[in-house]
This record gives sequence, C-alpha cells and structure tokens, in this order.
Amino acid sequence: MDQVNILIVGGGVIGCAIAAEVSQRWPDVFVVEQLPRVGMATSTRNSGVIHSGIYYSANSLKARHCVEGNRLMFAFCEKHHVAHRRTGKLVVAADAGEQAALEALHKRGLGNGVTGLRLIGPSEISAREPHITGVAALEVPSTGIVSAEELVRTYARLATDQGANLVTRGRVISLKPAGGAIRVGVRVGDVPEIVGGENASSEETIEARCVINAAGLYADEVAELIGNRSWKIYPVRGEYCEVRGPRSALVNGLVYPLPHADGLSLGMHFTRTIWDTLLIGPTARYVKEKDDYERDRLSVVDFVAGARKLLPEIGEGDLRLAYSGLRPKLVPPDEHGMADFVIERDPNVPPMIHLVGIDSPGLTAAPSIARHVAKLAGEILD
Repeated sequence: MDQVNILIVGGGVIGCAIAAEVSQRWPDVFVVEQLPRVGMATSTRNSGVIHSGIYYSANSLKARHCVEGNRLMFAFCEKHHVAHRRTGKLVVAADAGEQAALEALHKRGLGNGVTGLRLIGPSEISAREPHITGVAALEVPSTGIVSAEELVRTYARLATDQGANLVTRGRVISLKPAGGAIRVGVRVGDVPEIVGGENASSEETIEARCVINAAGLYADEVAELIGNRSWKIYPVRGEYCEVRGPRSALVNGLVYPLPHADGLSLGMHFTRTIWDTLLIGPTARYVKEKDDYERDRLSVVDFVAGARKLLPEIGEGDLRLAYSGLRPKLVPPDEHGMADFVIERDPNVPPMIHLVGIDSPGLTAAPSIARHVAKLAGEILD
C-alpha cells in the first residue's frame, strides 16, 4: 500500500492551487482528478473575473479570501506570466430604484477593505462606457480578468515541478479512517468495462496522513464517503452568450448590474475577455444533475431581454449561444441568501479537511484559500 503525506481530491483551480502551496513544504503530495485534464469543470466554465470583494458579508470567508486572493492573484499572474489584465469594472444602477442598493454595496465593499471604490454619475458612466445606460455606478478599480485555463495549468505545473503527483481519470471511491491516517480507495481509468478483452480501469488503496476534499460539485459526496453528511450541493447552471460582429465593440470592459436580491448570482453581466471577445452572462438556474451543461438551454431571446436593461442597442442578431458552467451552491432552491465557503477539518476524522460550496469568488480566492488549507494541513502533519 502506497503511503503519502497529502492526497487532494479534485484537480480544479482550488485543488491545484493547494497542491502548489503544500508541495513547497511536504513531499508525497497526490492530486486525484476524475476528468481527463485539470480544471475542466467549474474552474474554467466561468467569466474569468478576478473579483475585488465587494459582495460578501463582513468577516466571512468569502470576503476575507476574495480580498486577499485578489492581491495574491495579480502578483501570481505577473510572476508566472499568466495572461491577465487589471480592467476595473462598473456596477450599474439602471434606475433610481436601485441607487440605495448600490450605495449599500459601496459601503459593504469599504467595510471589507476593498480600496479605490467610487460612486459615479451618468456623465462618468458615459465617458467610460458610452453605450451603457444607468443613473449611477460603483467604480471598482481592483477588478480584473484572467485566463482561467492558463491559471489552472500553471498551478498544476508548479505543483508537479515541486514533486507533486497528478492523477487524472482517477476517482476516489472509498475513504476509511485508519488510526492517524485515511485509507483512500482510488479507481484509475475509465469506468469498469471490458475493452479489448481487458478491464479498462484499475483500483488501488493509498494511505494518506492528510486528505483534502476539494472536489467542487462533488465535495458533498466525497464528505459522505468519510461519514460526514453535513452538506448538500445544489448545482446551479450559468449560461453565456457571445456578442458577435460590430456590436461586440459596444462594451469596453466589465459592466455588472446589481446582484440578485436573493443571493443566487451577481447578475448577468458584460465581460470583455482576455481574448477581447464580449460575453453576456451568466444566467442562474438550478438543475438536477451535476453534469447537466446543455439540457434545455435558454434561447438568445432570453439573453436580449436581460441585456437591454443596461445596453439598449443589443439585438437578437448580435448574439450566439456560448458555453455554460455549473456552480456548487449550498443554498437549496426554496431558500434565499448567499452561503459562505466551508473550509474546515472534519470533526470526527481529524486527518480530513473539507472545502465545500466553493462557488464564486472561488477562482479569485484560490491562492488565499490554498494558504489557509496549508495551515490546516500543518496542524495535522507537523
């Protein structure tokens, strides 16, 4: 039986960032990712925005890790030549009825330690975004964009360069406490079936002194393997449209509406990407399955109705459907509010660390979360 110091379940941006952090300190680090490549799910099916920290409740993990993650992310991308850009953004109040919410957002951001925030009026909105209509906006200069795919690959490369082992097409199928360690059953390869007369997968057991559950959409199921049924993840699908043709020049940077009052999402926004394309989205809708990216997709008409609130010039002929992504929400469909990140050691199995409900701003928060988890790992391994 192989024995390792740390086994990380999940090779998304969080798992790879943790691997890059902990492999600086400990040898024998393994990352097990069920998909063929790292970062193929939630980590790269998003807007690629480096958030500032204005949306989250004071003293929450989301606020703390977003603000710190913003600083660390820009420094990391500059150091490792990951494609990114500090763009700033506008959060726009479409009418007078939204001004109070905009002012509250400004106050919350200041309380969270976000610097450079400024409320502006219609003339300054027009100077920056001539085609956007609104009565007021919050200018957020610390926001940016990043190539999420390149970011995940860079974290993975750093981890492997430092001696970490990355196993793709690997699924954790069992977790059993074993004294001061955890025995991890791992299935590697395709689902069990006969291919060319041989089984397409193999199973092995690894004994890990520390297991880190960074399984994203499946983190609740991984927790259940160790006997912890504290959480249930509800997948929420976000869909995008791309603006094509000359209309793609109507927006210069990042433009957001006020976030949904129920906490479901930050609202359908305009994102000028690192590749200079213009996206509208994401929408937000609960779905039943954790791999349901395409069933019953929204139409272009649905996007136009939402987009015209801030950009009246947009039309159906300017849009084409783009990709979609899934967020691991902890709030069920019949409730409201924004749940905080869960980052904690298992109360009954001390060598186990859980990260659950890591939705937005998980991409931004990744380097800060990685440092947090490294400290928890130190409590186990040192």
